[in-house]
Amino acid sequence: MEYELIIVRYGEIALKGKTTRRHFENCLVGNIKKALDAKQIIYNIRREWGRIYIHTNQINKSVDVLQKIFGIVSMSPAVQTQSNVDSMSNLAVSISKDELTEEKTFAIRTTRTGKHEYTSQDVAVKIGNDIVEATKAGVNLTKPDFNLFIEVRDESAYLFTEKIRGTGGLPLGTQGKLLALIDDSDSILAAWYLMRRGCKIIFVNINKSSTGTLNSFMTNWYAESDVIVIDPRQLSLYENLNKIASERNCDAVVTGHTICEDSQNELSDIRLMKKHINLPILHPLIAMEKEDINKKCRGLGIPT
Repeated sequence: MEYELIIVRYGEIALKGKTTRRHFENCLVGNIKKALDAKQIIYNIRREWGRIYIHTNQINKSVDVLQKIFGIVSMSPAVQTQSNVDSMSNLAVSISKDELTEEKTFAIRTTRTGKHEYTSQDVAVKIGNDIVEATKAGVNLTKPDFNLFIEVRDESAYLFTEKIRGTGGLPLGTQGKLLALIDDSDSILAAWYLMRRGCKIIFVNINKSSTGTLNSFMTNWYAESDVIVIDPRQLSLYENLNKIASERNCDAVVTGHTICEDSQNELSDIRLMKKHINLPILHPLIAMEKEDINKKCRGLGIPT
């Protein structure tokens, strides 16, 4: 199948009030545009209620980018047609002929938004029968060899064969601003978890050996963030952090502290930080095992 566009879905944004939802959607679209522009992808983007559509002839490259945009729950390369049953059926049969044989099974998964003269079940039954007649394949709604999704939205219909998982969370920049204390891969992972919750991050790097990893991470995750390198030996680390946090109007500090079995003096360090730092201190990795931290880092492309 030659795809024409990508359907982008989001989750938590849809639960927000109208004004907040519009703000979050604008941030998400802006982040998508910045990331696609960074990869020099030619595209056209449009929005409908609950969906973002990206028209491009660089489908695979665009999917790789979209999988790293915070706030996107899933995406589907798709083809578009009119929402009348004949148009949908003709396209569905054409797609299925490339995928199905007599030995294979399939299922039609239909959703519908808007007013139509048919139900979702009507669409599934009609198109399913047409596919059986054209391919002689069998129907299996439980565990088919091939799924064909049909999403009907008003006067248009979109057909696709997979839902690709995104990073989820909230769009970057929709929540507060945090100061991330970076000294190793764990602390970069801690910052990632707060970025996934929509927080804008100011990175404070106190370990020069982490510079390459941090820069690679920011490029990989399309994070347009400031990086401040400080030498904690020249001035009290806490004085530095308080000064930067005040100047940048940060709401909290995030660190990579954890109390896994090979950690040392972590609780003492946390207690000392809370005594001297004027802002709340967040520790998203605090209860994670080191093995799980390393596995998550590898999955996100953060060298350990």
